[in-house]
Amino acid sequence: MRFAVKSVPEHQSWAEIRDVWIAADDIALFESAWNWDHFYPLTGDTNGPNLEGWTMLAALAQATRRIRIGCQVTGLIYRHPAVLANMAATLDVIAEGRLELGLGAGWNQQECDAYGIELPPLRERFDRFDEGVQVIIGLLSQETTTFTGRYYRLTDARCEPKPVQRPHPPIVIGGRGPNRTLRAAARWAQQWNGIMATPREWLALKDILVERCREVGRDPAEITCSTNVFLRSEDELGRVAEQAAAFAEAGVDLLVVNLPIGAKPAILEPLAEALAPLA
Repeated sequence: MRFAVKSVPEHQSWAEIRDVWIAADDIALFESAWNWDHFYPLTGDTNGPNLEGWTMLAALAQATRRIRIGCQVTGLIYRHPAVLANMAATLDVIAEGRLELGLGAGWNQQECDAYGIELPPLRERFDRFDEGVQVIIGLLSQETTTFTGRYYRLTDARCEPKPVQRPHPPIVIGGRGPNRTLRAAARWAQQWNGIMATPREWLALKDILVERCREVGRDPAEITCSTNVFLRSEDELGRVAEQAAAFAEAGVDLLVVNLPIGAKPAILEPLAEALAPLA
């Protein structure tokens, strides 16, 4: 099993997150670090602070040297996919080829209502998502992209410079929908992230992903399958290690540990020691 950490940018300072990621960069067990793409906190006081994910990633790309970085996951409702493709290419250049490109359809009604961003009905949202992923892949991998969809249209569109990673940074599709999400993951993803409470629930979705891969003629072994566990304090290291072992037995390739809000860098070494036997 491989391991990653995640810092949610709600209710904590830039310095706290930066220092944790710099420390994680020095611990070989952790292959990647993640934040999220929200504008309001999801827990506690939703009127509290929440740092923006993509500008944070650009800064963290400069603060680190080894660890891969990504947003788990970017809501495509928030930005035009051509704009996001340019952001991703630039960030991969800054990170010297360490970007993981997390993508999701988006869901947060509160943020959309507050900012006047349209949150379409579920079917349209996933139709837009499918088109958006194709737009992004085209712009990142082709010299020019022409795309005619229902929601997005590009004409000889360019995205320069291209990302360091070719043909494009790994696409990480997050979500649990057995039809639209897992079918999109089967078609385009290099990683699928499904957050479920138990290994049995996760494995049921993984089995559906395998079936979706069969339907589109894709080898499921090409897709890294990941999930998250939640560490609330250093006292829970034993529980997190037990959860990790159970998910490893279910076939999880990459385990992302959500760190406590306000976590200090010192929590990472004992976390790595607790997880190391599973690596």
